[in-house]
Amino acid sequence: MSHLITLFEQHSYLILFMGIFLELMALPISGEFLMSYAGYFVYQGKMNYILALLTVFLSGGAGITATYWIGKAGGYKLIEKYGKYIHLGPERYKKTAAWFERYGSKLLIFAYFIPGIRHFTGYISGISKMPFKKFIIPAYLGSFLWGLCFITLGKVLGPRWEVFHHAASKYFVIFIIVLAVLLAGYLVYRYYKNQIKDFLIHFIQGLLSYLKTVRKTEIFLIFLTFVLIGMVTLMLGMAQDYLYGEFSQFNEITEYMVESAIYRNWMKAFLVFQFPYAFGAIIGITIIRIWRKGKNRVLEFLLLFVPILGARLFHESVLQLFSFLESIGFVGKIHSSNFPDLLSTLTIIIYGTCLFLLVRHSKNNFIHLFGSLFGVILLIEIAIANIASTEVLPSDIAGGYVYGGVWIFFNFLMFEMFRLVLEKN
Repeated sequence: MSHLITLFEQHSYLILFMGIFLELMALPISGEFLMSYAGYFVYQGKMNYILALLTVFLSGGAGITATYWIGKAGGYKLIEKYGKYIHLGPERYKKTAAWFERYGSKLLIFAYFIPGIRHFTGYISGISKMPFKKFIIPAYLGSFLWGLCFITLGKVLGPRWEVFHHAASKYFVIFIIVLAVLLAGYLVYRYYKNQIKDFLIHFIQGLLSYLKTVRKTEIFLIFLTFVLIGMVTLMLGMAQDYLYGEFSQFNEITEYMVESAIYRNWMKAFLVFQFPYAFGAIIGITIIRIWRKGKNRVLEFLLLFVPILGARLFHESVLQLFSFLESIGFVGKIHSSNFPDLLSTLTIIIYGTCLFLLVRHSKNNFIHLFGSLFGVILLIEIAIANIASTEVLPSDIAGGYVYGGVWIFFNFLMFEMFRLVLEKN
């Protein structure tokens, strides 16, 4: 690989073209590595972005076209002669070919992104006698998207591209497992689709019948429960990463992408939303809204003030728990004493609680949707501004959001359950 990199530095476009072409001929070459490295060269000004994309488009298209014609010219003879040794005799092959002819063109676009699959897609398409006019458009479109993703990624990451490439390889096994599960699920559906359809129809009918007897408040409680479970799961995962010091790559890549590709000077204005007067303003608006609504005022005020006033106690409890775990041996390589970030925790608790109370009783679904999107976008913009303008680590900010989210959704669930009990009594 080091020799290939040396050649790449001397003959960038030629090596990129040949590397992609030969990989699609089923040679053991990493196309993603070459394309992300080409993106790094684009970042350095050693290669032209448009020409690099064009090179991948042409080489990918040429490679998969060559394998298509190879498969179409002699592939079926090999199946007839040797297919029985791999349980792929002519009869079984005809069924496989019919399936691939029906669905294969839709999969061609995405096949490039799956190592071990893209190498044989062209051969299988040719052997399956897929018409060339049906093959060429998705094949070349997939080649373009493949190159666009990895060259752009290398360009955006710049000198951090190798770190990202290494980090991504850690999760490749997980990706393969997920892919295998999805494929198994598809095969199960393909062979048992009638039974599955009957089951789903009966299940949906039963669910709808049940929901007719359940009020909106109870459905809302079920939704809050699932969200809380998801948030707690994410919180535990982040705690494990923190204790074992596994945030370094996340921090490095996030900081670089924010500073080089996302952050703009005007985004610094979002820091004002973390000033005390901004917190006071949103709390004041919520108090006025609760008072004017005039229903369940005591419960609404408790739901407003308990999460906010209890935020520091909750944050301190988390820090004490981490301190205890560290004292018994859970010490990571890189530790931040600021995890989870207190200001980020307060931010999501205050804005999350206030927005929840402001839109909770509205009958307009547009307000529910707009309020949720506004809250998410605001939190993202505040996080970006903090990463670019302060010394706070991205992992600390993400931790503050996740841990604060657990706290407010726990309170939402408890108070909504209490509300339901009061209504029944």
